[in-house]
Amino acid sequence: MTTPTAARSSYHHGDLRNALARAAADLAATGGPDAVTIRGAAREVGVTPTAAYRHFSNQADLLAAARELAMDGMVVAMADYLGQVPTDADPVQRAIARLGSTGRGYIRFAQEEPGIFRTCFTGQLRGASDPDPGLNAMGPYALLGQMLDELVEVGYLAPEDRPGAEAGPWAAVHGLALLFIDGPLRDFGPADREAAIEKTLAMTVRGLATGPRGRIIAH
Repeated sequence: MTTPTAARSSYHHGDLRNALARAAADLAATGGPDAVTIRGAAREVGVTPTAAYRHFSNQADLLAAARELAMDGMVVAMADYLGQVPTDADPVQRAIARLGSTGRGYIRFAQEEPGIFRTCFTGQLRGASDPDPGLNAMGPYALLGQMLDELVEVGYLAPEDRPGAEAGPWAAVHGLALLFIDGPLRDFGPADREAAIEKTLAMTVRGLATGPRGRIIAH
């Protein structure tokens, strides 16, 4: 068993903060925001409450850090796929590929971090007194918005259809992610999962083909 002293000595400054935030997400997953305490997170990590209080002054700070950890991790996963899209491709195909990349990153994060993903959108990382930051402040939502803006710029998505267009793609990808981690698709092997992702992204992209270039490509 790891003693608090041994555990404390094994963490760098930033590592301990992230470890505590991850522990908070785990506590929220099982007991909601009321289960998240600095002492509880410290106990999960194996450090003293004093060490934890050097990073967080209260429960609200700890919950905020857990939310930030979840959102940052999701955006990093999405950005990893975005970085693989060729920069010299046809502008329309590049914009489509970039949209698909954000979806793949989102699903990958859900599969690699199911505990954090489950709590991320259920309110379990927000205390009763915490303000709701709103969708526009969320990293994944903002990144998806950028991808949709690019589709408008290249003529794939009609400008009049842009407002609120985040809902459809997000619902499709989020739903598939949940099916993989908690639903009837959780036993799918790699090939079946890839096929499901491809089909979902392809249908999502076709649904956005309302601009002049989109109608040409879709038909």
